[in-house]
Amino acid sequence: MKASAFVYPWDVNGDPGAAGFVAGTGVEQVTLAAAYHSTRALTPRHPRHRVVTAEYAAVLYPPDARWQGRDLRPYEAGDWAPGDAWGEAATALADAGLEVHTWVVLAHNSRLGAEHPHTSVVNAYGDRYPWAPCIAQPATRAYLTDLAAEAAVRPGARGTELESLGWYGLAHLHAHDKTGPVALGDAGQYLMSLCFCPHCREGYGGQGLDPDALAAAVRAALEPVWRGAVPSDGGWAGVEKLLGEAPANATRAWRDETARTLQETAVAAVRAAAPDGFQVLLHADPVSYHCGANAGVDPAHVLSVADGVVVPCTGGAGLLAPFAEQGRAGAVLAANLTVVSGMGGSPHTLAADAARACELGATELRLYHAGLATDGDLEEVRSALAGR
Repeated sequence: MKASAFVYPWDVNGDPGAAGFVAGTGVEQVTLAAAYHSTRALTPRHPRHRVVTAEYAAVLYPPDARWQGRDLRPYEAGDWAPGDAWGEAATALADAGLEVHTWVVLAHNSRLGAEHPHTSVVNAYGDRYPWAPCIAQPATRAYLTDLAAEAAVRPGARGTELESLGWYGLAHLHAHDKTGPVALGDAGQYLMSLCFCPHCREGYGGQGLDPDALAAAVRAALEPVWRGAVPSDGGWAGVEKLLGEAPANATRAWRDETARTLQETAVAAVRAAAPDGFQVLLHADPVSYHCGANAGVDPAHVLSVADGVVVPCTGGAGLLAPFAEQGRAGAVLAANLTVVSGMGGSPHTLAADAARACELGATELRLYHAGLATDGDLEEVRSALAGR
């Protein structure tokens, strides 16, 4: 089973031995970040630094002329990834014998929301989520589509993985995050992620809902949750219980259609810009109302649009099953397994976890993350991959 490791350009650039070290783990491919959100990352082996702070979401290459005169456009990276950082790292990795694919983060950008507040998701209380661009807004959709095409199809890339190509919501690994005191559960997370920007309000109207009444209903449904009086768990049935079956399903219809059409448009833009044989995968969750980096999708639909999916499998590979059940010949079902023990990964059980993922339909592995893992973690990876 083919394995690919996630890598940042700053893991490789400035370290002459990095590309060979990654190749030595036994992976055949790397998924190299080309557009990425803000982060603070360790680099345990780099000769020049141990911590890299990417201050804002940025592209890790020089953007082209398509952005001239546009209000919404990608930000170039600062000194953490200067110049064509992606291209430099990709060349080194390819020279080490690795196939290079791009890793493109889309609807997750705090700087965009800070500088253009109108682009952000707005909850039923009027709070904006600057990290979460509203994917219903035409200008935002155009920005995300063009960003997908440009960042995905870098010179030398054989394919791409598109992350957060769908709704982002309340949940966010934010600096000093303090949103955990109330156990919102699936249902509460959904209600707190519903957007009430002008475009979404219009969209709810198209589903027969009064947006003001809907926002009031969301607030009323959540009031007992804030008091801790009732649980908000229960998946979609919990959403229907809190909000009412008809309005809940109407909101989902609007959001599902919005996400599906964006995915169709973005993937088509990537294909139009890419050479023949270029592989397009989406980071995906098979529950369409879920928000986040692994966009909620309809499995049948997404496998009719993209070449496959990358599915979170750390802690269990059950999310693979809905995609495998589609039985689409040739589809890539990549099981994403964290191999950084300090981030909840389990590199010492990688062989067993990969075998279980294969039983559930996985055709490839994604290993998160070669640059963040310790030498000990990667020795476990090396041993597991050698036994394939």
